[in-house]
Amino acid sequence: MSLNSAWFVLLAFTLAVYAILDGFDLGLGAIHLRLGRTRQERERLIDTIGPVWNGNEVWLLAAGGSMVVAFPNLYAASFSGFYLALMLVLWLLLLRGLGIEFRHQIHHPMWEDAWDVVFALSSALLALLFGVALANVLRGVPLDDTGVFRGTFTVLLNPFSLLGGVLSVSTLALHGACWAALRTDGDLQLRARRFASMLWTPSALLLLAVIAASFVVRPGFAGNFTRHPILFAFPLAAAAALASNRVSIARHQDRRAFIASSAYIAGVLGSVAAGLYPTLLPASGSGTPLDIYNAAAPPQSLRIAMVVYLAGLAIVSVYLVAVYRVWKGKAGAVYR
Repeated sequence: MSLNSAWFVLLAFTLAVYAILDGFDLGLGAIHLRLGRTRQERERLIDTIGPVWNGNEVWLLAAGGSMVVAFPNLYAASFSGFYLALMLVLWLLLLRGLGIEFRHQIHHPMWEDAWDVVFALSSALLALLFGVALANVLRGVPLDDTGVFRGTFTVLLNPFSLLGGVLSVSTLALHGACWAALRTDGDLQLRARRFASMLWTPSALLLLAVIAASFVVRPGFAGNFTRHPILFAFPLAAAAALASNRVSIARHQDRRAFIASSAYIAGVLGSVAAGLYPTLLPASGSGTPLDIYNAAAPPQSLRIAMVVYLAGLAIVSVYLVAVYRVWKGKAGAVYR
């Protein structure tokens, strides 16, 4: 495997880990007003992600960092073309953090309710924007002959990308409900299980709709799969994980349901990466797409950055494993 390909795999891996880890707390935030019927229940739901949500976001920074050091042309195109979208993401990340932290500062019903709404809306909109972004990467964006983005923010809000955004919200909400069922007990746990069961069918139907639409907006997407049949392992793994998620929810096997929803997200993102390789950002018109060669840094920079990056990921991984081990168990038993 070439160094450029290794960086592609590393970038896809980092984004998949972010989607799985921050995905459940985004999904939980989007649905916590529906799951929690009282302020105490909503506080308990937030407590399930309290020690880990900011650590989960480190993987988003790691993905951005990998673009800077390995694919600077991709970083430049993304931050110039998607400037307004990225500013929205930063503001929503900020509001979401404030919603979690400020809620506990003043014990007044209006104050707590207001920050609960901020937390829910910012979480849902973040899930929507991430889905819109991924769908646009799959569809392609307007690039010129030098790989520079030549569109506007409204171009990114096309029917296919909005469909991808709705799929993202439903998938992460399902993921968040599985997490809530795993980390709570009593009525809250039963409600989370019912909500996960209710979300499963629309999530599966939305996935089928996005797959069908993908062949319309990007007919050549299946090329890598026909040339290398081993890549079908990704969509097959995603389908098996989604089916396992359904069975596990029905049997009240909360840990298996959460692991299955994590594997489902990894399988879907792996399928997208396998279909795109070696392209990083496709062009929707006659422009030049950015791939792992024309967007990459010089080889010497890639080698040095790989060593530093892997060392950093190892440290972050050890820290997160330690945090999850310390705060394992039901949220009620940990925080009360």
